[in-house]
Amino acid sequence: MTTTNDIGDRGEDVAAAYLEETGYRVLERNYHFERNEVDLVCFDPDAGGELVFVEVKTRSGLEFGAPEASITDEKQEALIKVAQAYLHERQFEGAPARFDVVTVLLTDADPEVSHYENAFWMA
Repeated sequence: MTTTNDIGDRGEDVAAAYLEETGYRVLERNYHFERNEVDLVCFDPDAGGELVFVEVKTRSGLEFGAPEASITDEKQEALIKVAQAYLHERQFEGAPARFDVVTVLLTDADPEVSHYENAFWMA
């Protein structure tokens, strides 16, 4: 039986492959700070060398709504804290950075991937 974690892991694999195919370099997966994590930390050379913190949302169907709808204000705040910790820990404070969301809809055919650049900003 497929678990929610299996679906999430598959979605992250699909998202990472998609981003790499479009020129991003995946620097880290599942970076944790306190009780929160960011799914992917990437480098986007085409955007002036920005660090990109990527939240991946995966669904196997739409009965619970669109994947991107689950990114609440609270989730955004948690991702911002994780990103700030990453930037501090890696001594990248002040480096250009942004938040992207990649959604993956797993279907019987190929997964459907949508990429939302600059999905939200640090306050």
